[in-house]
Amino acid sequence: MSASLLLQYAVIGLAVAVSAAFVAKKQFPNATRRLRMACALPLVREGRPDWVRAMGRWIAPPASLIGAGACGGCDSCGSASRGP
Repeated sequence: MSASLLLQYAVIGLAVAVSAAFVAKKQFPNATRRLRMACALPLVREGRPDWVRAMGRWIAPPASLIGAGACGGCDSCGSASRGP
């Protein structure tokens, strides 16, 4: 297999992986959040090296405030910005 063909397969594989991640994040946000938490929790435990803990914090989903919005959901519905 030539190097250019290998590079082509790698680029196509990367594009498919990025596309699948984008669709999963948009279509299944709760499952994606749980998956990110499951991957990040073992990395941020005490006793891990600093670079591993930093990677775990990078993987972890952002913290959400429960009950902050009208429905306590994803904070993207815009219900708080609507007027009377």
